[in-house]
Amino acid sequence: MLPGPVPEFSLSAEWVLPVVGEPIYRGAVLIRDGQIVKVGPRDAVKESSGAVRRIDLGNVALLPGLVNAHTHLELTRFRGRFEDLDFLAWIRRLTAEKETLAADDFLASARQGASEAIRSGVTTVGDCSSSGQVTRAISEVGLRGVVYQEVFGPEDSRCEAAMEGLCAELDRQGPIASQLVRLGVSPHAPYTVSERLFRAVARLALDRGLPVAVHAAESRAEGLLIRQGAGPMADRLRNRGIPWQAPGLSPIRYLSWTGLLAARPLLIHAIDIDGRDLDLLRDSGSSVVHCPKSNAKLCHGTAPLLEMLEAGVRVGLGTDGAVSNNNCDLFEEARFAVLAQRARADAPRRGLESLDARAALRLLTLGGAATLGLEEVIGSIECGKRADLIAVDLSRLQHAADAEPESAMVFSASAGDVVFTMVDGQVLWGRSCG
Repeated sequence: MLPGPVPEFSLSAEWVLPVVGEPIYRGAVLIRDGQIVKVGPRDAVKESSGAVRRIDLGNVALLPGLVNAHTHLELTRFRGRFEDLDFLAWIRRLTAEKETLAADDFLASARQGASEAIRSGVTTVGDCSSSGQVTRAISEVGLRGVVYQEVFGPEDSRCEAAMEGLCAELDRQGPIASQLVRLGVSPHAPYTVSERLFRAVARLALDRGLPVAVHAAESRAEGLLIRQGAGPMADRLRNRGIPWQAPGLSPIRYLSWTGLLAARPLLIHAIDIDGRDLDLLRDSGSSVVHCPKSNAKLCHGTAPLLEMLEAGVRVGLGTDGAVSNNNCDLFEEARFAVLAQRARADAPRRGLESLDARAALRLLTLGGAATLGLEEVIGSIECGKRADLIAVDLSRLQHAADAEPESAMVFSASAGDVVFTMVDGQVLWGRSCG
């Protein structure tokens, strides 16, 4: 491995998977000052000087680092704590447990989650958090990411106080942000944020150029709340003495009405959506992060991923937090996404072209990068992009990789097969290879 910063070096592998082109057998990538400058068959990648460091990673597939477009690293410590609960009970337990933790507890949890991400091949995260500790944690370990500071407040009367707290937290974390780690904002969800607060966050995001993420159209209960003012979420607000008047819209159209879609947010989950919603998302330039395992575990259903892709909506994949997805393995997430869509009754009519292995690999990498506004920087192996790369051991997958290396990544690989993780040309983790 590289002992420290090296201005120029090449990585070679049994397979290089650029995502934007065909797999390259016995390929190589030349990296200079953290940027990819050449890609191709190893014999054709001619180093610029005889002194360049050459690293043969051996029997691996070299591919872009995975982008986990939605996670909650600060909640890693809650893995396995809230099993087999209905969604509202799960929320109540999580909220109560979070209130018992101090800042150092959240920081330790985020560090654990960040370390697990690196070892599983994740090089970029889109993280929603309220503790203010995730920015520090991922900066320490060298991950790339967008950290969305959450804000809550279902009561209109609390809007000013919520915004003051949000701005103060952004100012506090500002000095920690960097070229690798960007700050954003997350008005949590339609059932925890008032219309007034949504409008205020949208104005702040547009004024400051901040990226936005929001949990939206996640469950049937949320839909009942927004459309009819009925159901368990409406009952919970009433029991807390919080007035609520249903706008009579779908959750996506409600967010458009509040002005939030003007900030081109990242919509998390987006299960309860229809064709009109998809048109709004596409036309507004908003994105979706698909979290199929978390959606299933919490009994929220299957998002219309095929329709999103066909409509031209930008989509990436996310694991959600370890609290709702015990195994934050993005390879497994991609596999689950493909198989869940193929299990739908209308899958034979649609065919496989909308979500084959190549399309799924793109969701894991370039698709996720696009949802975070980073598609010009990372997500594929091509000249001019930053060297965020991972290597997957092929010794267990050799026959599958020989036949279809991209399919092997989606249908056979797992986080445990990752042996090398690099961000911005710096090795974050890796065993001695080749």
